[in-house]
Amino acid sequence: MSSISRRAALVALTSVVALSPSLSTAQAPGKTLLNVSYDVSREFYKEYNAAFAAHWKKTTGEVLTLNQSHGGSSKQARSVVDGLEADVITMNQANDIDVLADRGGLVPADWAKRLPDNSAPTTSLSVILVRKGNPKSIQDWSDLGRAGISVIIPNPKTSGNGRYTYLAAWGAAVKNGVSPAAAKALVERIFTNVPVLDGGGRGATTTFAQRNLGDALVTFESEVPLIKREFGGDYEVIYPKWTVLAENPVSVVDKVVDKRGTRVQAEAYLKYLWSDEGQEIAARQHIRPRSAKMLAKYAKDFPKVGTFTVDEVFGSWKKAQKEHFDDGGFYDQIVLRSKK
Repeated sequence: MSSISRRAALVALTSVVALSPSLSTAQAPGKTLLNVSYDVSREFYKEYNAAFAAHWKKTTGEVLTLNQSHGGSSKQARSVVDGLEADVITMNQANDIDVLADRGGLVPADWAKRLPDNSAPTTSLSVILVRKGNPKSIQDWSDLGRAGISVIIPNPKTSGNGRYTYLAAWGAAVKNGVSPAAAKALVERIFTNVPVLDGGGRGATTTFAQRNLGDALVTFESEVPLIKREFGGDYEVIYPKWTVLAENPVSVVDKVVDKRGTRVQAEAYLKYLWSDEGQEIAARQHIRPRSAKMLAKYAKDFPKVGTFTVDEVFGSWKKAQKEHFDDGGFYDQIVLRSKK
């Protein structure tokens, strides 16, 4: 992508510019980094970017401009593959970074080994948000498949949030001892109850909270406080007996940082996510930190619940993607049947 194209791509992005009161107007700015991320992480990265820029200025003297781009995770990953020059990519599932390795070699195949925790500094959970008083008595995934229930879920073809919802319901059924066929039938009933498929998690939130559609919204735990704050708090969060642990992996985009000369800054930006400050910002934004110290400090915000990983139930993200979400997979079969 040319520098002109890059500037055009940034027009609609959120920018966080690090400035210092003592900065001379004659001083040239330092590097610019673009973080391409998933839909509901914008508030976290807005706060984190300001903190990291201040840290970087204090420790190196360099002023950084940090730009954010957010949308459905798979759509975001495809944008990077298609030429959007992200210095770093911060997703909610490994599959959306793997695609950068598989299509164009933008990152190495073993990218997840470069940072701790398989390069995932934070996690979240898929939970169910219902309206005040829980009028439909929704308590678990199976209730979302009942007749007469309307549930809002983003599109699994474009949204990591949507894929996690699908896998959470399927995996929870398996953890509860039902057969794979029964788990598939439950997921089919749930998606039959979805009146509209938004492209990402934030769009689904708008549909549920602003357009007032649906009896329940499935979203990440981190999104719930924002919804309550923005839309008046007339909602209740339901923690299912079992839910999927959403791991949030990150990577530099090697071909971009080497071309732009931003590798040092980009690698430091990601490593700082594991710092006490980075982990505490995550906790304040209701994203589960990896740090045991920060989890203990914010324990009241993160209820204990039975969780499983995608690898545990489905083998791996690549296997889950191929079997469930690729063209012709189980999800497409469900959608086709629901239209008949």
